[in-house]
Amino acid sequence: MAEYKRPESEAEFEKNFKQKKPLMNDTEAFYESSRCLFCYDAPCIQACPTHIDIPLFIKQIHTDNVTGSAKTIFDANWLGNACGVVCPTGVLCEGACVYNHQDVPPIQIGRLQNFATSKTINSDKEIFKVGAPNGKRIAIIGSGPAGIACACELRTIGYDVDIFEAKEKPTGLVLHGVAPYKITNKEVIEEITYLQKQLGFNIKYNSAITSKKQLKDLESDYDAIFLGVGLGETATLNMEGEDKENVIGAVEFIEELRLKHHQIKVPNKVVVIGGGNTAMDAASESARMGARKTVLAYRKSKEDMGAYSFEYDLAISAGVDSLFNVTPIAIVGNKKVEGVKFAKTEMIDGKLHTKKNNVFIVKCDMVIKATGQAKLGSLYELIDNLGIDSKTRIKVNEVTFQTSNPIYFAGGDAINGGAEVVNAAYDGKMAAQGIHQWLTK
Repeated sequence: MAEYKRPESEAEFEKNFKQKKPLMNDTEAFYESSRCLFCYDAPCIQACPTHIDIPLFIKQIHTDNVTGSAKTIFDANWLGNACGVVCPTGVLCEGACVYNHQDVPPIQIGRLQNFATSKTINSDKEIFKVGAPNGKRIAIIGSGPAGIACACELRTIGYDVDIFEAKEKPTGLVLHGVAPYKITNKEVIEEITYLQKQLGFNIKYNSAITSKKQLKDLESDYDAIFLGVGLGETATLNMEGEDKENVIGAVEFIEELRLKHHQIKVPNKVVVIGGGNTAMDAASESARMGARKTVLAYRKSKEDMGAYSFEYDLAISAGVDSLFNVTPIAIVGNKKVEGVKFAKTEMIDGKLHTKKNNVFIVKCDMVIKATGQAKLGSLYELIDNLGIDSKTRIKVNEVTFQTSNPIYFAGGDAINGGAEVVNAAYDGKMAAQGIHQWLTK
C-alpha cells in the first residue's frame, strides 16, 4: 500500500501523480502493434462508442505510418488523444479484445492510440482541411468534449463556429474533472490547440450564457445552436452540517487540484462520500496529496458500487480505506468539520434501510461529497419548448441529436446524465452531422 508525502513542489506533485498510462516509445509501439490479429468484424471496434477502425490504426502504426494512424483515429473521434488515456479501455475496446478469451493480455489499444495521436500533435502535422465556406454560423455552448467534437466536425463541412465557454480554459471535465494521474493539463491543452490551429473554430472564454436575452441573441445571430453544457456543481445532500468549513464537492475538489496542483493543501484525515468513479478519483487524489487517512464511505455494498473495479483497486492501492453499508446522517463539528456521523444500512427486499440505532462517528478534517452533479435545469428553463425528461436530461432525436426546439441540438452529459468522454465526443460529432442535415434538408 502506497504512502505519499505531501507534495511541496511541482516535481513532487508529478511524482505522486505519475501517469497511469505512460506514453509509449517507438519500440514499445512497434512490438505492441505487432500483436494485433486484425480480426474480421473486430469486437474492439464494436465496443468503441466512436467506432474507431482499431485494427487499421494499429496496422498503420506497425508499418510506420503514424500520421495515417492518427488521421484514422481523429476521423472517428475528435478527442482521440485524450480518449486514448482517459477512456475505461478495460471495459470498452481492450475489454472486447479476443486475447481475453485466451489468457493473454489484451492489446494496449489506448496506449497505442495515445502514441499515434501524441506523435502527430507534437510534430504539428497538418491532417485536417476546413470545408468550403457555406455562409452559415453555428453557436456552441460549452467547450467540453461534445462541444469541441461538434465544432471540429462542423468546420470540416464549412460552417463558421463560435464556442461560448464559461470558464477560462477549454475541454470541460477533461481538464477540470479528470484525475491528474490519467492525463496532464499540458496534454489536454496541446490537443485542443492542435485542433483549433488547423480547423479555426473560435472559443470565447469567460462567456457564460445565463439569461434568456443572451439565448435570444444567439438564436437571431446563428443558424443553429449546440448545447454541450455538461452538468453543474456537486448536488447537495440536504444534510445537517453540510455548510461547515472544509465540506466540498468532489468535482470542485478535483477541478481545484487540476488547476493549482501542489498549492492545494489537503488535511490529514479525509472522508469521501460516494461509490462512483468520481469518488474513487477524489479518494485516490486525497491520499496522493499526503492525507494520512482517507476513508471512502458508500451506502451500499462493494458489489453495488457504480465505480469500475479497477478504479476502486487504484484507490485502495493509493492507501484509501473503505466503509460499506453506511450512510451519512450529519457532519459534525463547530465551524469546521470534525467528523461524519454515519448509520449502518442493510438491503431488505431490494430496498435500502437505515439502522438509526446503529450510529457511529468517523473523525476527519475534510469531507468530499462525490454524490452526483446537479443538472442545469435553470438554463434549460430559459429555452422555449425544450423537452426535458424526468431526470432533467435534454430529450433529443437519437439519430440527429436535435431537440424539440429545432434550432437547438444537444449532446454529452446534458443528454445522458453523465457518461464517458468518448460518449460526449461521439454525440458532438453526430450532432454536427444532424445540424448539417437539418440546415441543408
